[in-house]
Amino acid sequence: MARYKNEYTTHNIDSLTGENIRIIGKVEGTGNLRIDGYIEGDIDYKGDVVISETGRVKGNISCSNITISGVVEGNVNATGKLVIMETGKLTGDVEVFNIVINDNGFFHGTCKMRANKPLENEASEESFS
Repeated sequence: MARYKNEYTTHNIDSLTGENIRIIGKVEGTGNLRIDGYIEGDIDYKGDVVISETGRVKGNISCSNITISGVVEGNVNATGKLVIMETGKLTGDVEVFNIVINDNGFFHGTCKMRANKPLENEASEESFS
């Protein structure tokens, strides 16, 4: 438990939405994003996303890795790992390479696991069509 507890606080955070922030609309960016406030809209981030205990997201999330300690209502598409902490709640479908659900973490939806983690320099299937 303690091993994961500080996982989201040790990331190099590039962007932060504070507890008193409410965003309605799509959020896009690169780097690492920590959400302590409320976002209603899709998040498309090239990097890691951390939803703290006070964080709430109502929308789909696409990112590299995601750690959820708050509440997410929407689908998650992560090229890496999804971690649902003991206080985390996720309602929606997920597509991930790896998933960790801690004791008391909540997940309601379907999960599709990727067979192999894609390499960043690997050519996509579309480039061969």
